[in-house]
Amino acid sequence: QVQLVESGGGLVQAGGSLKVSCAASGVSFSNYALAWFRQAPGQEREFVGAVTSGVSSTVYADSVKGRFTIGRDNAKDTVHLQMNSLKPEDTAVYYCAAGVVVSVRERNYGYWGQGTQVTVSS
Repeated sequence: QVQLVESGGGLVQAGGSLKVSCAASGVSFSNYALAWFRQAPGQEREFVGAVTSGVSSTVYADSVKGRFTIGRDNAKDTVHLQMNSLKPEDTAVYYCAAGVVVSVRERNYGYWGQGTQVTVSS
């Protein structure tokens, strides 16, 4: 049974930093591309960034580029999202997802976590 479990969400002031993590079980972690998506209240879920399997190349949405960093630790079956210079508009539920290849499309990821809330106060 595949499980992805996010942790590390919380409340932070604008300009601050937060790191959320996702732990995987039941899957050959190193073989999967891993992504972060987010969903703000009343909005559709959107792509944040992703990291490939293998050489761990990353891709980010323009809205977070330069502020967010994704890293994966295959030895620990975890992926992290380091968020710096946070803005109120970054407030959302953050989800990790695993798929065969990196994609900005939700439908290309077969496994999802339950999400963790990140709230940025102004």
